[in-house]
Amino acid sequence: MPETCVCWKCGAVQQDLSLPLARLAECPSCRAELHVCRMCVYFDPVTAQQCREPVADAVADKQRANFCGYFQMRPNAFAAPSSKAEASRRGLEALFGGEAVASAPSENGNPEDLARKRLEELFKK
Repeated sequence: MPETCVCWKCGAVQQDLSLPLARLAECPSCRAELHVCRMCVYFDPVTAQQCREPVADAVADKQRANFCGYFQMRPNAFAAPSSKAEASRRGLEALFGGEAVASAPSENGNPEDLARKRLEELFKK
């Protein structure tokens, strides 16, 4: 039995895929294109041009559908964001008006004023 493939972007299990994968196939959960470098067994972010296939043509956008003839589905294509990256993202959202600021009350009820006040406090002399 072949390994279960998951979407490179959202991690949703890809069922009922017809192989070979159509160039414009999409994930039913997040609508991400699936015939992309990030979904290929040859994708390797630490190698030259992020591809371990030595004769494949270079692809500029690794997250968009392409015509690579060497494409082979990679079962474990999804990589969850690291906890450090998530913590950084939450910090930026809180500082610059993400969900935390948008839901926080301010003196006059305007979330933009609260964000501006926090930014001024951050850079005051």
